[in-house]
Amino acid sequence: MKLYQLKTVQRFPVGSEKLWEFIATPKNLAVITPASMGFKTKSGDEREMFAGQIIDYTITPLLGLKMDWVTEITHVENGSYFVDEQRFGPYAFWHHKHFLVDTEFGCEMTDVVHYKVPMGFLGQLVHPFLVRPKLEQIFEFRRKKLIALFGAID
Repeated sequence: MKLYQLKTVQRFPVGSEKLWEFIATPKNLAVITPASMGFKTKSGDEREMFAGQIIDYTITPLLGLKMDWVTEITHVENGSYFVDEQRFGPYAFWHHKHFLVDTEFGCEMTDVVHYKVPMGFLGQLVHPFLVRPKLEQIFEFRRKKLIALFGAID
């Protein structure tokens, strides 16, 4: 089993409370997801994030193929961090941690995703030129959108 990791860090000139208000609202996931992903929430985004919350949505990650993705919010410490884990979806394994830390200049947000691609050896073969670049594209879109909303500290 090959487990991959993607880690991103962003710094914003706002406090963690303001950023938390945005990222802890499941409906805002659509705002920071590229339109090309065909992201649509089916259920579970009616209230602020809580441990045990199930969010069910559809995505169109590749070649116009629509798929269901169900995640569970497994851990939440308000204003500080949360973890979402895939229950059903495109990955063999998906565990995504989001951390917020106040700094003297604003807030630092760190995302750490551990994931495993499906289809064994075949999945590992396509990972470097199909899966990883797509994931990086999504996180780059997210980075730019969050900068547009909150500004950035370089």
